[in-house]
Order: sequence, then structure tokens, then C-alpha cells
Amino acid sequence: MKRPVLVGILIVAVILGIIVYSSLGLSNSRVEVCLEFKGRSSCKIARAETQEEAIRRAVDNACGELASGVTEVLACGRTQPSKINVLK
Repeated sequence: MKRPVLVGILIVAVILGIIVYSSLGLSNSRVEVCLEFKGRSSCKIARAETQEEAIRRAVDNACGELASGVTEVLACGRTQPSKINVLK
């Protein structure tokens, strides 16, 4: 094989390794967060290294569904979740 092909295969292998490592090793906390915003509600599950980060990710995911526009997304992100359930 030519050198550029080998370099390309090596780069793809490294990227896949990083993806697999991060998927398996860093998700120590898993939470379900329910959020109400402007009369609508959404529950999302997220994983992260810490519980606080998992909650933030779940809130961000719920706000992505409930809010439209930058101003609403920011306001939604400051809303206290109606339910936080720590999953195993």
C-alpha cells in the first residue's frame, strides 16, 4: 500500500479508538431530568462524567425541544427542573 493510504487508515483507527474510549469510560453518571417551560414539558436522559454535568446536558436537551430562539433557550436553561432522577 502507498504511504498516504496507510496514514489515512491510521488516522481513522485513532479517531475510532477515541470515540470508543470516550463512550465506554467517561459516562459515570446517568440522570433523567424533566423540565416545564411555557406550558410544555419534556423529560430527557443524559450521561456524563459527573452528575452535575449530566443534569446540565439533560436540561440542554430538553430546552432544545421546548424553546425556540436564543432568548428562549437561555431562559429555559435557567429554569429549575421539575424532576431529577439519578439512574444507574
